[in-house]
Order: sequence, then structure tokens, then C-alpha cells
Amino acid sequence: MFRVVLGVSGGIAAYKACELLRLFTESGHQVRVVPTREALRFVGEPTWAALSGNPVSAEVWDSVHEVPHVRIGQEADLVVVAPATADVLAKAAHGLASDLLTNTLLTARCPVVFAPAMHTEMWEHPATRANVATLRERGSVVVEPAVGRLTGADSGRGRLPEPREIFDLCVRVLAGRDRDLAGRHVVVSAGGTREAIDPVRFIGNRSSGLQGLALARTALARGAEVTLLAANVALPDPPGAKVVRVESALELREAVLAAAETADAVVMAAAVADFRPAATSDSKIKKTSGEPEPIRLVQNPDILAELGERRRTGRLPGATVLVGFAAETDDVLANGAAKLARKGCDLLVVNQVGAGKAFGTPDNAATILSTDAPPLEIPLGPKEGLADTVWDLVSTRLS
Repeated sequence: MFRVVLGVSGGIAAYKACELLRLFTESGHQVRVVPTREALRFVGEPTWAALSGNPVSAEVWDSVHEVPHVRIGQEADLVVVAPATADVLAKAAHGLASDLLTNTLLTARCPVVFAPAMHTEMWEHPATRANVATLRERGSVVVEPAVGRLTGADSGRGRLPEPREIFDLCVRVLAGRDRDLAGRHVVVSAGGTREAIDPVRFIGNRSSGLQGLALARTALARGAEVTLLAANVALPDPPGAKVVRVESALELREAVLAAAETADAVVMAAAVADFRPAATSDSKIKKTSGEPEPIRLVQNPDILAELGERRRTGRLPGATVLVGFAAETDDVLANGAAKLARKGCDLLVVNQVGAGKAFGTPDNAATILSTDAPPLEIPLGPKEGLADTVWDLVSTRLS
């Protein structure tokens, strides 16, 4: 059990912090809520006290004999501020202490996580960006806000990430996970490509994108700037990732090559169709009484092999780490070893698929092949665990 301080600042997203509080308490953690005066205009003190089981105050003058403006921060194992307004980020960056929350931030010697929420213009303002950079330089974790509906009719970046996403990040911070990818740009592909036969039908595969999104989420938690190339993924976007949506292998190739130019690592977790129809009908192909015309297929480009060739010939930085995924049904390791050599990547994550394995499941087992180490067996477990192992190996190569 950890002692968590949940700071809540004055934004409409304060109501979402109730769910975050519930996630912490139901996981057995002791939570002290420290709202700002403005936050109490959105959610009242009785709500925070009832949900946390602890007294709540925004003032340094309450229970002065207990010296709360010093003690709360000193005793905490984690301070998380959600939502964190532009005002609180500015005060924290400049060391101001105008209330109990900002005093707590000054006295805390534990990890601090900020989950910002504000309008897009405020988030993109140079002052806010400078304050965020300052906080990150000092070791605080500042989560990138999500894109979506904001207050009123506005939409854009600045939405508070979902409480579950914030909670999962905090759990990782409490577990002592390093921010070893801070300052790195990583590209992750996820999902499965679809190759159109006509406006209705396509050639595709069973990939859900779960493993690719797990890679994106864990990279974000480890401090990376993440570009997620989502091929037909029907899952929520990881908060903080730049998401580029693609459909076909040709679209994915174009997106990968563009993003890879500034990437420290590229992880090709998407299932890319090997073939596509040579011609696509502009209208739905009608069923007739006879046999349908055969569909002639042509090969799609091998995106991972092209990345390896570009790195070899200097069109991609030589320090870029390349990671591929291989879905196999038979002769898994032999086929994987051949692909590793053929594609020119550093790591190849080999999955055995079929009969409920890998595709569409929350768990995964794999063997990671590399150019400089024996095969690494990853037993069946959550896809986030496999993702962390991949980033461990990538981080070692980057450093």
C-alpha cells in the first residue's frame, strides 16, 4: 500500500478525478485529496472526504498544529495532480506556494505526476509549453493531454486523459519504472491493413491492434514521444500519442517512411497484408449465377525490409532501432530466424498465431530474436509485459 496525494485543480474535468480516486482506493492505496479552492467549486469537500476516507482541505491554515503544508508532501509516496490547470503548472514550475496543493508540491520528495486539462490554446501557449518543459527537466512526469471534446462546443488537444490511463501510469511510476525513453521519438504501427477488392469487400487479417497499443502506452509511460500508425484499429487512442490512421499497406508504408525520418526507434507491430488485388472495382461486384472472376493478387511492399535497406544505405540514421513482428503458424523459430536475417532489423518478435493465440487476446507469448543475443522466450502474460520487454531491449540499444 502506498500513500498517494491526489491534487485536484479548478477545471471542469475535476469530476473525473473522483473515478481516479476510486481506482486508487480500491487498489488498497491510502489517498489524501488536496484540492485547490477553485476545484471545490466543481466538486465539494464532502465528496472527496467520503471517497478517500481522509479529511480534505485546500488551506494551509487548517489543522496548523499538524503542519500540513509540509507534512503531506513529506509523507507521500506519489503526488498526482489531475486535472492540472495551466495555473497550477505555472505555479509549480516557478515554485509558488499560494495554497495547500502548491505547498505540498514544494515539499514532496517523491515522484510527481501532472495530468493537464485545459483548452487547446492554453496548452499550446509558449508560457505553458515552457512551464511543462521546466517540470519535466526537474523529473516530474507531465502527461500529454488527450484530443477530444473540451468545455462547451470546442474540441482539440487539452482533454484530461481517462482516469484508467492516468492510474495505470501512476502504478508504473510507483513500481519504479524508469523514464528511460524520455526525449526519444518512437514510431509504432498497430492493427491490420485492409486491401480493397471493391467499396465493400477487402482482404484483411485478424489483428486487433491490442499489442501495438500496448507498445504505444508503455512507451508513453516511459517518457517517449510516440507516433502511432493505426491500421483499422477500433480502440481508444492512447492519450499523448500522435495518431495517424491508415487503411492499406501502401498507406502504411507512406506513413512509416515519413515518421521514421525523425524516429529513434520503429516498431512494426501491425499485421501487414502480403498481397493486394491487382485491380480494385469502383463499384460493388455483384453476385451472378456463374463462378466469380478470379482475383489476381500482387505483392505489397515489405515495409520493414525497406526500412532496413534505408538504414543500411544511409537514407535512415544508422542509430535507428528497428523492431519487427512475425506471426507464424508452423516452424515458428526457423521462419522467424530467416525473417530476421532477410529484413535487416535489430529485433524480431515472433508470435505463434491461430486457435485463439495472439490476435484479439489480452495476453501474448513470444520469442524475441535479435542480431546479437540468444532467443529470449516471453511466457504467456499481459501484452503490456511483452511491450515493456521490447522497450527494455530497445532502450539498451539506444543508450
